[in-house]
Amino acid sequence: MTSSTARRKSRDVRHASGRAANSPVLRFLARAGLTARGVMYVVIGWIAVQIAFGHSRQQADRTGALHILGGNWFGEIALWLLVVGFAGLALWRLAEAIYGTPGDDDKTTTRITSLGKAVTYVVITYGVLKYALGIGAPKSSDTQSVDLTATAMSHPGGRVVVVIAGLVLIGAGIALAYSAARKHFLKKLATGQMRPRTRQAVTWLGRAGGIARGAVFGTAGVFLVLAAIEAQPQQAKGLDSALRALAATPLGPWLLVAVAIGLIMFGAFSCCEARWRRL
Repeated sequence: MTSSTARRKSRDVRHASGRAANSPVLRFLARAGLTARGVMYVVIGWIAVQIAFGHSRQQADRTGALHILGGNWFGEIALWLLVVGFAGLALWRLAEAIYGTPGDDDKTTTRITSLGKAVTYVVITYGVLKYALGIGAPKSSDTQSVDLTATAMSHPGGRVVVVIAGLVLIGAGIALAYSAARKHFLKKLATGQMRPRTRQAVTWLGRAGGIARGAVFGTAGVFLVLAAIEAQPQQAKGLDSALRALAATPLGPWLLVAVAIGLIMFGAFSCCEARWRRL
């Protein structure tokens, strides 16, 4: 009798948690956040294309994207929409960290990952909010990378920590690229609601965009490892410098163009994800 009551209460708690995590408001905020992420990637990718042809001095990262968006007549509205969107992503990931993701077997790993993403989106939201309020733009990704690397390496064992962080970034980049190449993202989309050509286009955007995103993560990780090995924090590179480094390869600016177009495609995919993501 007691065990039956306990099981029933446990089911009630899970159902209540599920309802909280899948409320219409939270789903709306999640979709708004995916759209905001998509817009950010499209702008960053466009800046990178311009850099490849020597037509822009903007930072190809979040800071540069905010400068571009804030410089238009609709800039103030766009910035506040980004604030709402990234705040929505933070809340959605936090809900996943607290309640878990329905149908996920490895809930512990998923919750830890979701918590890390929630923290990341809180930081992004804070930076965009400051810029929207006119308090100041967030630091460039390059400055943040160098500062964090220098701080870590100033402590005993810091270089080892930086190497590990770099290897994690490399691993994350490989995992992102592999997952995109294998089309794992389709499992999270309501593909049954798409027309055949739409599904084909979304699949194409997701694969190319995910591989490009993984390449950028991996490149940043390589430079982080090199910074630790050479004990030179200034070798650490954020998104902007990681992209610019691609132009210094034997393939020249064309590799940067390819990756930049890939980031634009990922931004477009993120907007598609906002429409068809299962929440």
